[in-house]
Amino acid sequence: MPPRTAAELADLDRRLLWHPFTQQQGWSDEAAPVIERAEGCTLWDVEGTAYLDGVSSLWCNVHGHRHPHIDAAVRDQLERVAHTTMLGLTHVPGIELASLLVDLAPDGLSRVFYSDNGSTANEIALKMAYQFHHQRGEWWRSGFICLKNGYHGDTIGSVSVGGIELFHSLYRPLLFDTWQAEPGDIADMERLLAEHADRLAAVILEPLVQGAAGILVHPPGYLRAVRELCDRYGVLLICDEVATGFGRTGTMFACEQEGVTPDFMTLAKGITGGYLPLAATLTSERVYEGFLGSFDELRTFFHGHTYTGNPLACAAAIATLEVFEQERTLERLHGTIALLGELLDEHVAPLESVREIRRCGTMTGIQLTDFELGERMGHQVTLAARERGVIIRPLGDTIVLMPPLSITAEELHRLVTVTAEAIRVATRATVTQAA
Repeated sequence: MPPRTAAELADLDRRLLWHPFTQQQGWSDEAAPVIERAEGCTLWDVEGTAYLDGVSSLWCNVHGHRHPHIDAAVRDQLERVAHTTMLGLTHVPGIELASLLVDLAPDGLSRVFYSDNGSTANEIALKMAYQFHHQRGEWWRSGFICLKNGYHGDTIGSVSVGGIELFHSLYRPLLFDTWQAEPGDIADMERLLAEHADRLAAVILEPLVQGAAGILVHPPGYLRAVRELCDRYGVLLICDEVATGFGRTGTMFACEQEGVTPDFMTLAKGITGGYLPLAATLTSERVYEGFLGSFDELRTFFHGHTYTGNPLACAAAIATLEVFEQERTLERLHGTIALLGELLDEHVAPLESVREIRRCGTMTGIQLTDFELGERMGHQVTLAARERGVIIRPLGDTIVLMPPLSITAEELHRLVTVTAEAIRVATRATVTQAA
């Protein structure tokens, strides 16, 4: 097939594709880059224009694009087997990755169930939590507490425990009921647990920071306090580390920062370094043993996916974890986090149209002041940044920065200064004059 021009590709896209979280009518009016290749923290479109990847290709790229060690691991696995089922079989990279994840995870998480994205990882945790109680004879424990503005994916179960009205309210008739706690308010969490504990299967939350809500950071000690309340009331705890895992908050997993071991920890996004779809739901031996029994007891966890534990994805994940060690990624990350804070304070915080900067590790949300919904100001800022060679994404009028952990100091400076300029241009903001 002869290569198509950029215009031909864009036309085919408009005629054939339906993009996620996108109003297609507006999409058809814009000229989006058609990405052709990438390396490090840079993406190139088919016309050769370079863009700094300021959101890690939707929060999943960790060590940069085309990392030689991960590339080599995927090529090596391709020479062996690209895919084999885990129903009735097993394979080397799936076993080896599980061993690495259990070694890295908080103490007490000893079993790994694979799937292929964050939504499914959370769906699995919800179903496991319910079935665990059911098989103990507590069939009435079918409820869940989640957080307002929480986000756990887009399948029906994960949407049921989501709390972002813009995303979820339309589907309310399809969802099961939950109780929503005020984020960061431990008294509200205790009130709900005290009132509903005997009907609850689990509490689910994003540890330390709610990503899709606009990088809403919880107060120190909140996660630890929720764990203690769950123990007191006999309720399981699900920690959704899909966005926060693999270094985003400054530690391998956010749970580590408050010494918390959840009953379930869900992983995706950065697990393969942004190479291939893979997810994992980790749980305890206690939960695992609750599913053991003779075949006719029907205690099996009847859930699975065709690509569960795909060998190529597992090979990429193993290589990603090896790079963490080889390049001392978490140690070097402390300097990146400090520099990011300094740059934001210098270039973004003084802007009149910036209300607040929320940050946890490298996860950054820049909240703009009030604009009309129809102005789509967050989107306008991202378009202005793209014109200047930087890819960022909005969550409403919150601008999200989440670069690969491998970003250099020079690239980080460019990311922040271009973001500041894009905010100035899109909002016609001016720097607040010192008194």
